Formats: sequence, structure tokens, C-alpha cells
Amino acid sequence: MDHPIHRVQRFEIVAPYTLALEFDDGTQQRIDFRPVLEGEVFGALQDLQVFNAVELDPTFGTIQWPNGADFDPETLHEWPKYRDEFVAMAKRWTSASASFK
Repeated sequence: MDHPIHRVQRFEIVAPYTLALEFDDGTQQRIDFRPVLEGEVFGALQDLQVFNAVELDPTFGTIQWPNGADFDPETLHEWPKYRDEFVAMAKRWTSASASFK
């Protein structure tokens, strides 16, 4: 099964928790990450200062944060396809962390 490998070329913070991404094939996505900022890794990004520390990882062609959070560039490229799945996972992460308290 052959599928293209997409890479993030550049990004811009366009609103709180929202990035505009441009990919190597010229396509763009505007993603509001708030609904998926839950759990051990992504929950730290609820702090806007931490979220805004996002940077481009040129080696892997994606975005990353200093705490190690990142997204597969394919997921970012096809965000509308994966969004609901990620939101559902974030809700499970929230439920799981609440049950440990």
C-alpha cells in the first residue's frame, strides 16, 4: 500500500491554541488543538505559554513541543479525518486521569 509522506514546512500561531500549518505539497490546515489537550503529554499544552513554545522539527517534518509532545505529520495533514478520533481519545485520557485521583 503506497501513500504519500507529508511534511510540515512551516506554521504560524494564529489564535490561542490554534496553528495554521503549511505542508510540502502546498496544502494547509488550520487546527484548533484545544479539544485534544488532555492526558499526560498533551495536557501540559493547556498552559498557553507552553503551547506557544511549539517549533518545527525539520528532521521528522512535524511540529513539536519542549515536553516531547508531537503529532504525526500525516495526522496533521489529514486533520479533518482524524479530529473526532483524537477528541474521543482525549476524553478517555481525561477520564483515566480522573479515576487515578
